[in-house]
Amino acid sequence: MRVLPRATLAALGAAVLSAVLAVPAVAASPAPATPDAPAVPEAAAASCDTPATHRISQVQGSGDATPLAGQTVRVEGVVTGDFQRSDQLSGFFLQDPKPDADPATSEGLFAFARDTFKDVKPGDRVLVTGKAVEYNGWTELSPVTAVDVCGTGTVPARPYTLPGDGLERVENMLLTFPQPLTVTDHYNLGRFGEVTVSAGGRLFQPTDRPGVDPDQRARTLLIDDGSTRQNPATLPPVVRTGEVAVGLTGVLGYGFDTYRLQPTRPVSYLDANPRLPKPFPVVGNVKVASFNTLNWFTTVGSRGASNAEEQRRQLAKLVAALKGIDADAVALMEVENNGQTALQTLVDAVNAEVGAGTYAALTHPYPGTDAIQVALIYKPAKLEPVGEPRASQDPVFSRPPLIQTFRRTGGGQPFTMVVNHLKSKGSCPAGGGPDADQGDGQGCWNATRVKQAQALLGLVEDLPNPLVLGDLNAYGEEDPIDTLEAGGLTSLTKRFVPAPLRYSYLFDGMSGELDHALAGQQLLKRVTSTTIWHINADEARFLSAIGQGTRPDLYEPNAYRSSDHDPVIIGLTLPGGKS
Repeated sequence: MRVLPRATLAALGAAVLSAVLAVPAVAASPAPATPDAPAVPEAAAASCDTPATHRISQVQGSGDATPLAGQTVRVEGVVTGDFQRSDQLSGFFLQDPKPDADPATSEGLFAFARDTFKDVKPGDRVLVTGKAVEYNGWTELSPVTAVDVCGTGTVPARPYTLPGDGLERVENMLLTFPQPLTVTDHYNLGRFGEVTVSAGGRLFQPTDRPGVDPDQRARTLLIDDGSTRQNPATLPPVVRTGEVAVGLTGVLGYGFDTYRLQPTRPVSYLDANPRLPKPFPVVGNVKVASFNTLNWFTTVGSRGASNAEEQRRQLAKLVAALKGIDADAVALMEVENNGQTALQTLVDAVNAEVGAGTYAALTHPYPGTDAIQVALIYKPAKLEPVGEPRASQDPVFSRPPLIQTFRRTGGGQPFTMVVNHLKSKGSCPAGGGPDADQGDGQGCWNATRVKQAQALLGLVEDLPNPLVLGDLNAYGEEDPIDTLEAGGLTSLTKRFVPAPLRYSYLFDGMSGELDHALAGQQLLKRVTSTTIWHINADEARFLSAIGQGTRPDLYEPNAYRSSDHDPVIIGLTLPGGKS
């Protein structure tokens, strides 16, 4: 949970509370103990005689905001969730055990009581006095001036199924979700303890495939941790996207423009998307791959590792990934553009693990002036270059493509890898124009990416058996991919990878395919399989060796979260060469 700035309200609450405590209590006889009315401590009996002025549903109202804003009210309910500590939500949830007849009014309320009323615990029947407010969209009592524990009670968790009829009507209530809910985002798991789940499986980018509802947020729910701590030492369960929460139960709060379920019992996750130690095998006698390295830089403190230890950890993870991919040629993106230094360092580290001379690096003849370049490494024992590496000098490319024709060692049918990293969707241009975000889901610089795709079609016209691959920064149904497909190239992932597994990147809680491989018609006949190894997009970002929120204490020198993109692997069956 993110920290809520309540200093002003807290100070006001303390002042009001001091004034209330200065008033002598009214003496009264303790209430007798009966099966329906549990005994109340003598000191609290008088306060429990002061009845509620409103029902919780009246404070909530049937709209988005309380109709009693600014009024001091007294309500009765059963405590359903206690988060009073200063490193929690500084309050507790209470709920009317006898709902009213209006389904549009919530029966729950949040009391911003800080840790002043420490005796309150779930199951207590309480009378609470405080001011009704709408705090950034959250109906609550703040400040709370009196809390009287007057017995015990029970409130069953209300079953709720996503997508429902609106969460406003169950705000602050104790809910249980009978359906399985799939983890679809964990971007802020390490920092704020937040996980987003969705009904009906994970969310996909609307521009990635046909049939995706652009407005699919009603299927989602954010699970919080009831805490205001950032980067806590102890994390909630570390989950991958695709795992499934079952029997989810908690109280529904609100903050930072979204509803947040604060679990009242541990969340159980089913491992419905286990890590694969190796990619699904591809069939063929030649294996090629595409892999974005997430800023592999040997210059420390630049775009990659911020110190030497991070760099060591990053390199170990990249080596583990490349060992697992085990391709005969690998197209690489986001390698530092510093000549051969960063690229050769990576190759040397891989060869130290798999055997001297296993991989060799090509030299990019025209890498451009961007801080990063595309690159190509290959196994000389399996493939031999046909001719020298080539590159486009078309100014439309900020990161010029690298072109190399190969054949199997010993001869045989050639094929040509065209390695790309098209213009990203970020850093939008000032002043509008065709490269500004057009609101169609394709982000910024789409017009430039289309021009780059058109230029690629011109490049591959005379190449033997072209294979266009790399991070194209466009999802599967966006204009640049449509342009390449209309020009005669075929998406290998669309052809070979089942739709639920066809993604390589996670952004804003939605999965999609930014990393592509497209073959010309003649080479397509030789493609026998394609897979995507999900070692990165599904993994929490704090498991990375570099980047914001990285947790060194959770670091492992394996392939998982070696980058933020998943590698694409293609199997070819080519005639000729050594058997």
